[in-house]
Amino acid sequence: MALSCIARDMNDTWLVHLVEAIHSTPTQAVLYLTGGASQALGFLISVPGATNTVLESVVPYSRMSMIQLLGKIPPKYCCSQTAEDMALLAYNRALKISLPGRPVLGVGFTGSLASTYPKLGVHKFHLSTRTSDRSWTCSVTLAAGPRNREQEDKLSSHFLVKAMAAACKIPGTYASELTPSDMIDENEKRFNEDKQLLQLINGEICFKVYPFSSETTVSKKERKIILPGSFNPLHDGHLKLLEVAKSISGGGYPCFELSATNADKPALSVSQIKERVKQFERVGKTVIITNEPYFYKKAELFPGSTFVIGADTAGRLINPKYYDGSYNLMLEILSKCKRTGCVFLVGGRYVDGVFTIVEDFDIPEVLRDMFVTIPPAPEKVRMDTCLSVIGGPYGL
Repeated sequence: MALSCIARDMNDTWLVHLVEAIHSTPTQAVLYLTGGASQALGFLISVPGATNTVLESVVPYSRMSMIQLLGKIPPKYCCSQTAEDMALLAYNRALKISLPGRPVLGVGFTGSLASTYPKLGVHKFHLSTRTSDRSWTCSVTLAAGPRNREQEDKLSSHFLVKAMAAACKIPGTYASELTPSDMIDENEKRFNEDKQLLQLINGEICFKVYPFSSETTVSKKERKIILPGSFNPLHDGHLKLLEVAKSISGGGYPCFELSATNADKPALSVSQIKERVKQFERVGKTVIITNEPYFYKKAELFPGSTFVIGADTAGRLINPKYYDGSYNLMLEILSKCKRTGCVFLVGGRYVDGVFTIVEDFDIPEVLRDMFVTIPPAPEKVRMDTCLSVIGGPYGL
């Protein structure tokens, strides 16, 4: 019955056009839905172009599935806060799996709709969308009686698609499908750049992308080539080194990464981050702000990426000292990075007055092909000069 309802709805011109408009935007989305709005997935996927929009959809329908998704037992499974938490989780997931530089959207939905048995409470649903600068939550209480489960699911599915269109900044007004007996409550929060960076520092969001790159040919490349550092200041050596790394990697999305936190120093302030970000805006290069000072954590955050590091950092990466003294833990963590496709491009460094390359280290055989030497290229870039910014406290 639900499939026939989707087929009927897709004959509605307004819905088809709205989904087409969503797919035409650069926004990519992750959806977490439970207790309703199931037809929304059919609406989105049945219209050509869904791969441009839908990154992932998850339906955590059981109690334990919801607990594992949220990482906690929620005070209520069907409430506005749970929908908002789901949307934030979906947003962070979208950040991790979207194409580099694309705007992302997290959608959370939790409902308690008509069922096969009489419900003690009211029929309701809570819907939340999350983008980089906006959190919007809507709670709808449905009048008892006039609608069956399919009709309530259809109504909530329409709400979800309209909310996605609004989050994608598609202009439009739509006729209300609510009756005078239904109740709706909406709440919106806006986040300026300072608030977004504070959310990053506090761990609410996993990273923030500043897509300053002027290159238009890299937008469809999933693999990132990441040059991490403190960039205090950014200089020509960094820019040349990233170009060399790009040529060695055979293509990818080149970007810089700056961690707001440091293993040995206080975290950067919002004003410090913004000042350093301005450097990348001036040269038209993308920078990602994270909250991960350790390289193996960066690798977990950006699976399948190529990281540009110094030989001294490579040495610390394979040193059990930084894994609670456990050789096996080091192998386990780095093997996981390897399985996701991470590669480390390693430049030579002067360490204690001796020029050191990655081959000077006893890298475990199972990890050896993760570490690729950057060939000496003095005529192109002074490797040791620019890599010195990457080393030190940002080493692991």
